[in-house]
Amino acid sequence: MVKAPAPRPTGDRPVASAPSLTGHRPEAYERHPLHAAERAYIETNCYADVVIELLHALGYEPLAAFGHLVRMDFEGDQWTFFKPPAEDLERLYGIDVHEMQPYRPLPAQIAEQLARGRTLIVELDAWWLPDTASTSYRAQHVKTSVAVDAIDQRGHSLRYFHGPGLFELAGEDYRGVLRVDGVAGDVLPPYTELVRFDAGDRLQGPALRAEALETLRRHLARVPSTNPFERFAAHLVSELPALLAGGPEDYHAFAFATVRMAGSAFELLADHARWLLGPEVDPGVAAMTEIVDGCKALSFRLARRRGFDPEPALGLLADAWERALSCVAAAAG
Repeated sequence: MVKAPAPRPTGDRPVASAPSLTGHRPEAYERHPLHAAERAYIETNCYADVVIELLHALGYEPLAAFGHLVRMDFEGDQWTFFKPPAEDLERLYGIDVHEMQPYRPLPAQIAEQLARGRTLIVELDAWWLPDTASTSYRAQHVKTSVAVDAIDQRGHSLRYFHGPGLFELAGEDYRGVLRVDGVAGDVLPPYTELVRFDAGDRLQGPALRAEALETLRRHLARVPSTNPFERFAAHLVSELPALLAGGPEDYHAFAFATVRMAGSAFELLADHARWLLGPEVDPGVAAMTEIVDGCKALSFRLARRRGFDPEPALGLLADAWERALSCVAAAAG
């Protein structure tokens, strides 16, 4: 296990007496190996990362939840922003995730649901999240998802899962991120989901693997009908001149939505396949590793901001995708 770094809280006191959903403390929390420091992509996307750590902190096995990644596709201008489907979470863990109406102050809604043994996944502004100190914190307004672990309404502090770990914020950050001091009337309330843990059976051991296998088979029946890397190659060739002529912010936005999304997804899919299918899927895992390494290499090529022909590299990734999906399908029966 790898210990997640805990950012220094700002402002008032940290969460102390408020009930915690999981019972973990940021300074002692050990994140899941899917967020280990040696991975090619320590973080995937905000939603998938939150699900991984929330499941892990509550004693579930997150590796079971990612069979849907065989359906990763190029959507025309970006790769699929992947998140475990709600129906998969319900079948595998008995967890129900659905949209919630934030019709009253968010801190009060969070506190009430935590008291009921539930939590909320909320889209917040990373400007106020101290764990993003190297990227967005007090630097840029970026929406991101967190899952709340504890809240202290009187002390103005919040404990939350975000990215690869468990963190705390307080004081001005609390008041800003939860809009405690009020906001202009034309600002929309955040998208909020309720997470309940009483929707069905919590599968473990062989039962969890059996259901994960059935889930994977359902998703394999709906893989892209044409090779997504071939379609991405055509798009990148057409977009590359404008991308190279743009600013660094254009590159970062493009890279996150394309090569980083695809690379992190196939790294996660490789872990899922290895956990579920064993040595039989090793050739497919090797092909997925080629995709991960190739996406990393493309990121570096794009970051240099010099012209190049992306088609040969993406041709190799297209071939790796064919081999990876074929192997997973055969191993899954």
